[in-house]
Amino acid sequence: MTKARAGLISFSIILFLLAFFGIELFDAVWSFPSFSPVPLMVVMLVGTGIFITVWLGFPQIKHFWHGVKVTGGVYDDPNDEGDLNHFRALTTALSATVGIGNIAGVATALYYGGPGALFWMWVTAFFGTTLKYAECSLSLKYRQIGDDGYTAGGPMYTIENGMGRQWRWLAVAFASFAVICSFATGNAIQSFTVSDQIYSEVATILGETHFLTLKHTVWTGFELSIMQVINGLVLSSIIGLVIIGGIRRIGNVTGYLAPFMAAIYVTAAIAILITNFSEIGKGFSMVVSMAFNPPAGIAGVGGGVLMTMLWGIKRGLYSNEAGQGSAAIAHSTAKTKYPIREGAVAMLGPYIDTLLICTLTGMVIITTGAWKYTAFFVRMTETDPDTIRQILESGVYNGHKLLNSSLLTSFAFKEGLSWLFSYGDKIVTLAVLLFAISTAISWSYYGDRSANYLFGSRALNTYKWFFILFFFIGAIAELEAIWAFGDAALGIMTFPNLISIIILSTSLRKMTKDYFSREHLTYKEILAQQGSDSL
Repeated sequence: MTKARAGLISFSIILFLLAFFGIELFDAVWSFPSFSPVPLMVVMLVGTGIFITVWLGFPQIKHFWHGVKVTGGVYDDPNDEGDLNHFRALTTALSATVGIGNIAGVATALYYGGPGALFWMWVTAFFGTTLKYAECSLSLKYRQIGDDGYTAGGPMYTIENGMGRQWRWLAVAFASFAVICSFATGNAIQSFTVSDQIYSEVATILGETHFLTLKHTVWTGFELSIMQVINGLVLSSIIGLVIIGGIRRIGNVTGYLAPFMAAIYVTAAIAILITNFSEIGKGFSMVVSMAFNPPAGIAGVGGGVLMTMLWGIKRGLYSNEAGQGSAAIAHSTAKTKYPIREGAVAMLGPYIDTLLICTLTGMVIITTGAWKYTAFFVRMTETDPDTIRQILESGVYNGHKLLNSSLLTSFAFKEGLSWLFSYGDKIVTLAVLLFAISTAISWSYYGDRSANYLFGSRALNTYKWFFILFFFIGAIAELEAIWAFGDAALGIMTFPNLISIIILSTSLRKMTKDYFSREHLTYKEILAQQGSDSL
C-alpha cells in the first residue's frame, strides 16, 4: 500500500471517529486508562524521558556546553548538506515552542492546576531535554534529501528508515496526527489567542457594544464579532505571505523574530520579579508544596495532585514539545554531517523555553497575586460545591473577573509594571502577536513536511491553503474546543515518536559514544589544518 493511500485511510478513520464520538474520544488520551491513577500518556512521556536520560548518562548535563558551542556556530561547515545552520534550525524550532505555551499555556496550567503545575512543567522540561536530544539526533541521521535539494526529516522518516518498512503504518500515524496537530496546536490555538487578546484590547477602548466589538449569536454557544473576523483575515494574510516562501524564508524570519520577541518578554518579566523580590521565595515554596500537597479542597489530596500533575505535564509538553517529535522536523534541516551535533543543539530548547521563559511567566503570575483570579484559587478557598459552581459559571469572584489564558498573564504584567507605567499588559499583547505568528510559521513547516511524506510535493499547495484557512477559523473559534483539539492531537502523535526512541535507543547510545570519543575541531581549525597540509 502506498503512503498516500495509507494517509487517506488514516484521515478517513480519524474523521469518522471524530464525527461519531466527538473530540472526547481523542482527548481521552490524557485520561486513559480510566482505572489507573496515572494516565498512560504521563507514564510514557515521563518514563521514556527518565529511561533515555539514564541510558545515555544524563547528556543534558554532560554535553550542555558542547551544545552551546555548536549553536554558536564554531563547527558550522557551509558545505555540509542541509537547509539551515545550527542556530537557524534552533530558532525555527524555538519559534514553534517559545510562544503561546509560554504565555497562555502557563496561565491555563495555573488556572486549573494551581502553582504546583509549574513544578511538573519543570520535571517535563528536565527529562524533555534528553527526549529532544534523542528525537533530533535520530531525525537527522535518518533524514532524506529530496530531488528539490531540500531536506525531509522527522519521526516519520526515523520510524520508516530506522525501524524498517514494516513499521511504516506507525510512521503514517505520526504524520497524519502531525498534520492535524499543525492545524490545531500550531495554528488555531495561536490565532485564537492573538484574536482574543486584540479583541480584549479594542473592547477596553471602544466598549463591548461598539459595532466592531459587539458579539452576535451565530448559533447556541457561539458568538462572533466583526473585530474577530478582521483579526482572522489580517493574521491569516500575514501567515500566508511567509509560509508560501518555504523553509529558507521561514528560517530567515524566525532567525530574527524569535530572539527579538524573547528578549522583550524576558526583560519585562525580570523587571517585575526584581520589584517583587520579597515574594519570589514564597512563590517557589508554594510551587513545590502544592505540587505534592495541594489544598485538600482541590478534589481531595490525591485527586488534586493528579490534576496539578496533568496540567503541568500537558502544558509542559505543549510548551517545549519534547517527546512530541515536531521539533525534530526543524532540526533535521541542519547543515551537518553529525546527527549527535544537532541533538546537542536541540536539547537546549527546553532549557530556554520551559525552565527559563515558562518559569518567568509562572512566577510573575504568582508573585503579583494574579493567580488568585483562577478557578484553582476558587476551589481552594470555597468549600460549598454550589457556590463554586456559581462562581465559575459567572466568571466573577470577589468583584473581579476570573482570568484564564493570555488575559491572566496580561493582568499579571500590568500589575507588575504598574510602578513604571500603566501599559504593562501591552507587552503581553505584543508578545502574543509575535509569538503566535512565529509559532504558526514554524508549525506550517512541520505540517508541510508531514503532508509531503504522505502525499508528495503535489499536495503542498493544498496543505498551505488549508493551513491559512484554519488560522482564520481559529481567530473566530472558542477557547475550550480549540485547546481540547490541540491537546488530543499533540498527545496522540507523541506515542509513535516515543516508541521509535525506545526501539532505537541502543543505536542512539552507540552514536553518542562514537561522536564524543572523537576530537572536535572548529571549522576555522579544520581550514587551518587543511592549509598547512597543502604546503
